[in-house]
Amino acid sequence: MDYSAVLFDFDGVLVDTEWAIYQAWLRLFRQNGHDLPLAVYTRCIGSDFATWSPKSHLEDLTGTAFDWHDLDARRQDEITADLADEGAMPGAVPLLDSLSEAGIPLAVVSSSSHRWVDGWLERLGLARHFKTTVCRGDAPATKPAPDLFLSASERLGVAPARCLVIEDSLNGLIAAKAACMDVWAVPNRVTSGLDFSAADRVLNDLTEITRHLTLPGNASSRGSHGGF
Repeated sequence: MDYSAVLFDFDGVLVDTEWAIYQAWLRLFRQNGHDLPLAVYTRCIGSDFATWSPKSHLEDLTGTAFDWHDLDARRQDEITADLADEGAMPGAVPLLDSLSEAGIPLAVVSSSSHRWVDGWLERLGLARHFKTTVCRGDAPATKPAPDLFLSASERLGVAPARCLVIEDSLNGLIAAKAACMDVWAVPNRVTSGLDFSAADRVLNDLTEITRHLTLPGNASSRGSHGGF
């Protein structure tokens, strides 16, 4: 299959934000006498709290209505502190450089906010690689609905079947498949226990992607599954 564009999820794919976010939630749950296993928490990864909400879950466990305004602010401060020195995921920079040099149109497709995604892309110097970012609010529904991916396809002017999606979550995988796109899963330490059997490939990290793509001038990967 030849691809004409690559669509990247953001959290957990380009930057290892998922772990810090999970750790902040885990601390809050434990402060209130409860655990938050990854097998439970990952239901909301890649989507929003309409899919599954740790807030509702904690309130159900404790029978308490929390002041989420203050708790959210404190949790965000913890996440920001934990990510103060965070860089791009291993392999992200050389991969984006290679795809950009080959003239492949790229997009970020995320259920997170523009403020979060665009802020990180600018901070890490990655924004220049992407023709568009499609985030929460840019389409009628977030993942696992296909809307965000279909919006990115339309913005890039590339048919969905010609788009390759790089994802780390089941919600993202479901959304991309519903959009009729191929998906290569790159799990991280939060999502590594999930079942990605529906993905077209499952890779250990971003460094493996270029070995499976045929890029202009990259003869070593010709004949592999996938290319441009």
